[in-house]
Amino acid sequence: MRKKNSRQTCLHAGILAQVDRLVYNRAMDLAAPSPRDRILLTAHDLFYRDGLRATGIDRIIAESGVAKLTFYRCFPSKYALIRTFLDYRHERWMAWFVDALGRHGATAGGGLAPLAPTLAEWFADPLFRGCAFINAMAEAGALPGVAQIVQNHKNEMRQAIAGLQPAGPRQQAVASAAALAVDGAIVRAQMEGGEAALAGLRLLLDALELPAG
Repeated sequence: MRKKNSRQTCLHAGILAQVDRLVYNRAMDLAAPSPRDRILLTAHDLFYRDGLRATGIDRIIAESGVAKLTFYRCFPSKYALIRTFLDYRHERWMAWFVDALGRHGATAGGGLAPLAPTLAEWFADPLFRGCAFINAMAEAGALPGVAQIVQNHKNEMRQAIAGLQPAGPRQQAVASAAALAVDGAIVRAQMEGGEAALAGLRLLLDALELPAG
């Protein structure tokens, strides 16, 4: 049997297993993660849970079990690691998001209804700490390239939402408004819990789907 770090094998039951596999993907499908992968997996958990500023290089080195020289061979700076973390997080979160939408009945042009139950899965995860990209923008948006990574992530999320809307002149405008509602719900869930955030989100999504007039 493969031996894995306990951080990498902690999976939640039921629907949360989908989130853990695709968003966190701690094992990265590797029998023996490389030092670089161990650093990235450790940084992912720590950056997302505790924040970019609060997580120092020494802590990542200690928890990933690599030597300091090995760390700097893989990532020449904390900034380089932050960028890699955001790219990795984007890939995994989008994979989960598209998969979860499909599991909740999303079809091309079928409407925005799957968004609320999709987010409900995420908000119910004990590891939920809000949007890593909104958090990164608040903490490190001034770093070169970070704002662009965040913008690219939000653009891709918005296009996934646009695919839920029928093609037409309102498609992109509705998708942009729905994406704004999603981001607001994420922030509110981070502050107040998922129930209140989801109630407000459903109202906004229902209003967006009313015929224009």
